[in-house]
Amino acid sequence: MPGRIAVVSDVHGNVTALEAVLADIDARGISRIVNLGDVVGKGPRGSEAIKLTRDRCEVTVRGNWDTFIARDEVQAFEGGQWARDELSPDDLLWLAALPNAHNLVISGQQVRFFHASQVSEFHRVYPSHTDEEFRAMFTNTAFTGDGPLPTIVGYGDIHGTYLEADLGLTLFNAGSVGNALDGPHAPYVIIEGEIDSPDLAPLSISFVRVPYDVEAEVALAFAAGMPDAEAYALELRDQVYRGSQQQPQS
Repeated sequence: MPGRIAVVSDVHGNVTALEAVLADIDARGISRIVNLGDVVGKGPRGSEAIKLTRDRCEVTVRGNWDTFIARDEVQAFEGGQWARDELSPDDLLWLAALPNAHNLVISGQQVRFFHASQVSEFHRVYPSHTDEEFRAMFTNTAFTGDGPLPTIVGYGDIHGTYLEADLGLTLFNAGSVGNALDGPHAPYVIIEGEIDSPDLAPLSISFVRVPYDVEAEVALAFAAGMPDAEAYALELRDQVYRGSQQQPQS
């Protein structure tokens, strides 16, 4: 019988969005969840996001924000130190121990998950990638480790969903549950097929977008005294990436 796996990514401490997505996953009767990293950073409830992730996700790979915060390399990021200080020592140890990548077999196809690319959690690949960048996402590297080459790769990092199939390879981005830049709702992915089966069988990849209370999340950020709450609010309300937000004139 076919099974289903939910793929979530880039929660970024937005527990309001994560809870809405988990409720939708539960309503569909899906019990297996893979998390593509960036559990923390940007949002006000990183520690709670970690707890939910540890409770609900069977595997979580490491994102760039997870690394920055675990290594205490947050000084260059607005709100980064605040986000780190909100975490417990156990939270930090968990972040530091997250794997680079995770592999599954679904309907006889090798499926690989990582946060940003086959190079590292910092190397960003956009939908406007070159053909060479596309093919490289399916290779083995020191970062991914050895093993059967994947024909399907899922990643996060860029906060925008897309799917591309070419040359018998399928690349998809799960978007960002907690900090989406391609719409106001929280996206995630469902993969349906014969989970953990080496036998070829039908496989589908679908995208789900879940509405959640953005204003409640924004209010939590301000109430918590988050130093970058204004930038966070603009990202959630208008999908304007903080790196492109104009600074006021002095």
